[in-house]
Amino acid sequence: MEVGKNKKHFVLVHGACHGAWCWYKVATLLTSAGNRVTAVDLAASGINPKKFEDEVLKFSEYSLPLLDIMASLPPQERVILVGHSLGGLNLALAMDKYPEKVSVAVFLTAFMPDSSNRPSYILDKYFERTPLELFLDTQFQFDRGPEKPATMLFGPKFLSQKLYQRSSPEDYTLATTLVRVGSLFQEDLSNAPFFSKERYGSVTRVFIVCDEDMAIPDEFQHWMVENNPVKEVKVINGSDHMPMFCKAQELCHSLLEIAERHA
Repeated sequence: MEVGKNKKHFVLVHGACHGAWCWYKVATLLTSAGNRVTAVDLAASGINPKKFEDEVLKFSEYSLPLLDIMASLPPQERVILVGHSLGGLNLALAMDKYPEKVSVAVFLTAFMPDSSNRPSYILDKYFERTPLELFLDTQFQFDRGPEKPATMLFGPKFLSQKLYQRSSPEDYTLATTLVRVGSLFQEDLSNAPFFSKERYGSVTRVFIVCDEDMAIPDEFQHWMVENNPVKEVKVINGSDHMPMFCKAQELCHSLLEIAERHA
């Protein structure tokens, strides 16, 4: 379907250990409504051939597929960036580098940094409140030698009890098949420059709260909004951490509303 002048270009960014595959329902709904959708596989994610073990050492390298998409946009084109979970930090990097190419950035139960602290600040605050025990059978590797980021691989219990508890058995099975090793890049982000108020801070931001999220709890989502206020807050009721699966119709409706209002 040809995208009309009133239609939008959505760029969808997944969270840790996931890939572009997690957007299959929402991407279908958005394109069926006549919009253009680009779902990104970040480095070492989805079908991207790189591996965290030895090829993706920095957050900027992990984010490169998104930055390449932003760089390739035609002059004057502005997109709607949507970032889920850890993908909020990838959004921030793209916003800081290409603010003129983003009409609105949507943080979907996502880590949303500010411009007053290091990029790792939001993760530091999260782990102050979140014990590693919450991650259940997730496999962590912390001591991988100098210059190598700690990695993690979500386990089946964590996926079923903390991420996909409201999602269908089929979507949970899909996730257990397709998740890959990921990283939060916390140490690398602790040494990264601040996101700038003039660039990152100039882009319109909307936050979508998922009220039954057990990975990034409702309380922490609201704290991030208080820490760095946004243009609008929307709530998807009854959603776990993966609204693109358990509340795909509601999420699509919210994204279309945001596009109509802010893009």
